[in-house]
Amino acid sequence: MSDARGTGPIRLALHDGWTVRAVPGQRVPPEVDGVTVPATVPGCVHTDLLAAGLIPDPYLDDNETALAWIGRTDWVYETTFERPSDEPARLDLVCAGLDTVATITLNGVEVGHTENMHRGHRFDVTSLLRAETNHLAVRFDSAYRYAEAQRDRLGDRPNAYPEPFQFIRKMACNFGWDWGPTLVTAGIWQEIALHGWSVARLAVVRPLVTVDGDTGRVEVHVDVERVVDRPLTVRARVAGQHAEVSIPAGQRSAVLALTVHRPQLWWPRGHGAPHRHELTVTLHDADGGPLDEWQHRIGFRSVRLDTTPDEHGAPFTLYVNEVPIFVRGVNWIPDDVFPTRVTRARLAHRFDQAEAANVNLLRVWGGGRYESEDFYDLADERGLLVQQDFLFACAAYPEEEPFATEVAAEATEQVIRLAPHPSLVLWTGNNENIWGWHDWDWQAPLAGRSWGRGYYLELLPRVVGTLDPTRPYWPGSPWSGSEEIHPNDPAYGTTHIWDVWNADDYVKYRQYLPRFVAEFGYQGPPAYATLRRALSDEPLAPDSPGMAHHQKAADGDHKLRRGLDAHLPEPRDFDDWHWLTQLNQARAIALGVEHFRSHRGRCMGTIVWQLNDCWPVTSWAAVDGDGRRKPLWYALRRSYADRLLTVQPRDGGLALVAVNDDGLPWRASATVTRLTLAGEPKAKSILELEVPAYETVTLALAAELARPDDARDELLVAETDDQAERAWWFFAEDRDVRWPTAAFDATVQPTEGGQQVRVTARTILRDVTLFPDRLDPSAEIDTALVTLLPGEAATVTVRSAAPLDPTALTTRPVLRCVNDLPVRAPS
Repeated sequence: MSDARGTGPIRLALHDGWTVRAVPGQRVPPEVDGVTVPATVPGCVHTDLLAAGLIPDPYLDDNETALAWIGRTDWVYETTFERPSDEPARLDLVCAGLDTVATITLNGVEVGHTENMHRGHRFDVTSLLRAETNHLAVRFDSAYRYAEAQRDRLGDRPNAYPEPFQFIRKMACNFGWDWGPTLVTAGIWQEIALHGWSVARLAVVRPLVTVDGDTGRVEVHVDVERVVDRPLTVRARVAGQHAEVSIPAGQRSAVLALTVHRPQLWWPRGHGAPHRHELTVTLHDADGGPLDEWQHRIGFRSVRLDTTPDEHGAPFTLYVNEVPIFVRGVNWIPDDVFPTRVTRARLAHRFDQAEAANVNLLRVWGGGRYESEDFYDLADERGLLVQQDFLFACAAYPEEEPFATEVAAEATEQVIRLAPHPSLVLWTGNNENIWGWHDWDWQAPLAGRSWGRGYYLELLPRVVGTLDPTRPYWPGSPWSGSEEIHPNDPAYGTTHIWDVWNADDYVKYRQYLPRFVAEFGYQGPPAYATLRRALSDEPLAPDSPGMAHHQKAADGDHKLRRGLDAHLPEPRDFDDWHWLTQLNQARAIALGVEHFRSHRGRCMGTIVWQLNDCWPVTSWAAVDGDGRRKPLWYALRRSYADRLLTVQPRDGGLALVAVNDDGLPWRASATVTRLTLAGEPKAKSILELEVPAYETVTLALAAELARPDDARDELLVAETDDQAERAWWFFAEDRDVRWPTAAFDATVQPTEGGQQVRVTARTILRDVTLFPDRLDPSAEIDTALVTLLPGEAATVTVRSAAPLDPTALTTRPVLRCVNDLPVRAPS
């Protein structure tokens, strides 16, 4: 709703006493038909039925399939409440979010009808309220029936999945995705309240914050709604500055300007502190009496996007406070299919995981939702940048009514709601739809029908330009910046790289020299404990029924196997398969990120697909659906480190690249050694690093380092002081390396909250990783993917609810490395 932050004389949350029942129909099973159950508001039908014990957990095994009837059923929510004892001039029913096709009745009278999950509604119910008990009902018609009727009326349009998600303004991934279940929800998913007010209220408060040199400016745009037409006064204050303006009778808007000299700036993480300042706006009657108040913490910062053509095409460089930012990003999907289960504490934990992986930007993907106030407040507080997609993904969207009006209203509301947040730095028109129109064989079946172009290139830029001109807008992800240039041209704007996962080996990432990679990813299964919680398969196998059901990508298992065959030894069993596919996912993304970062300047950002999952599934996520970190997370932490050493192919040879995303210069001596697997040095060189802040230095390696005598028996290691982790280069694929059988000594010692496992290598150990969740689902580790040369040691701290058996903790399948598998003979 437009004034979600506002307060008034009365604000009565209507969250108690709700029930829900299915409208009788042929799809409703007998155990639910005719049954009324308690309902949690905010919430949804699935979580209410689950709490009542009427359905199984939809995330387990293939239960999702058996629950498809829920999305094709109509539902009625009902409650009663008492009229407030105070008597304001106006009483409004405020519905912040109804999912989705809803009819609201109060005391038997229809109040309103809604068809958009992504916007709020306000209804004047003053005359409908009874003196005492009032009956409120919200009927939700089947989202499927609505969407299919719109599709039939307007004509079908292509999309990525055989579901009608583009014909309803609802979270698209409810209808299933290549990482998500098909669970089509309904319910009162955000606040519902009675708002009482008199004289006037703050209907819209829209602060536009800019910085010019050492001067900050806040331009506060205010719209009021009246029930009495008399003069009003609006006051605003921030950072010790005050402004006041009168709104004469008959007028409904005003603008207040506040200037702050030398404000403490809001900076993204890695560049400074994310300072915020409390902005308070108050509305007063002619006699000075308070009528309404709005508060929000804002940040002084400037943001712009540089896309000026150059000799390589056109860049895509984000500037914050006139400092170019290399984006170390991750894509964000809804963290749960059922949004009300995503608490602030859960978001904070997920943000902890993002920050610890050295992420500085979250892209909120367009098939989900406009993220919550908690999400944005946490991002503001932590200095995490946010790119917010408008909610269009992987489909041709109709531009006819009622969608044109709904999209305009939705965009207006969400731009106003999110404008105060300094973390929001970029609006994006859609996910892959312009690309889809060009390359996914849409044009023939569309036969001239609308597909969304008018939204992305006309309506949305107009809304953002009018309401939020302080931020850049980009029509799509990917988008080249011009309709004259292919939307996914890597030399222009943003690009998505999906041929690697879908068809090619991941080393192909090195063939790209993009300006900004907004999506690229590689799959791996979730943690073992997550699989065991979610699946009853006995035994687990890559193709066992539950594993197959929780693999939603087209030919996903085939693509996983193709990746293993190209790089790693043959798995002997499920334990090997699980370890190697997780490892290969980590390797693929690390290779891509480090390649793109090594070209900093030409490339100015990577946004890995994806950080999180919404349920237990084999996917591209670094953190699985139960919140467990996969090996990819540890690889991402290293590859996104402020200071990165990486060995890269250059000009037919090899080069050491030092990437410095720190605000201080990096001066160090780097030792690069070519050695055998047994640890015998073959060649060594010391290179002096002088890397300015936020820059990259590339140093060619001498032929004696770059050319092995025996590729199957040699490697490179580059190391400096403790400012950066080692960089490794193996001259052959793991499947072909002449690995010695892994030999090591392992000791386990208790430590506060867990145990320390010290592994001392007697042979080289490639990518040592512990999986203690196989012993205790609560167990976590502090490091993974550690490569040790003979004689070296590493310590891994294991945190768990109770001490774990030392023998189990230090043997397969808990302790793994690449060379604990047999290597096939070369062909």
